[in-house]
Amino acid sequence: MTKSPYLNALLAGLYIIGIVFLINTLAEPNTPDNETLLVPMMMLSLFVLSTAVMGYLFVGEPLTLYLDGKRQEAVKFFFTTVATFAVITVCIFAAVLYVI
Repeated sequence: MTKSPYLNALLAGLYIIGIVFLINTLAEPNTPDNETLLVPMMMLSLFVLSTAVMGYLFVGEPLTLYLDGKRQEAVKFFFTTVATFAVITVCIFAAVLYVI
């Protein structure tokens, strides 16, 4: 957890990029018959891990500020992080539309 909502949003974006590269590296193209119980377990584990990481990056510092009695700063920090991440998401969508 950092003291910067911009850095938290950037770290969230980088985390997602890293996970996508990992999945892309591990995925075997054209082998749908290799699905076992391990694939759903991996995806559910990844979902739980991602939820924990995103919760930490998005809520950790605002929660600390809120518990310290700095409600207004906590709300501002949280919404700044979400807004910054929204901009990152729009940029990713724009890049996809540009490539297609």
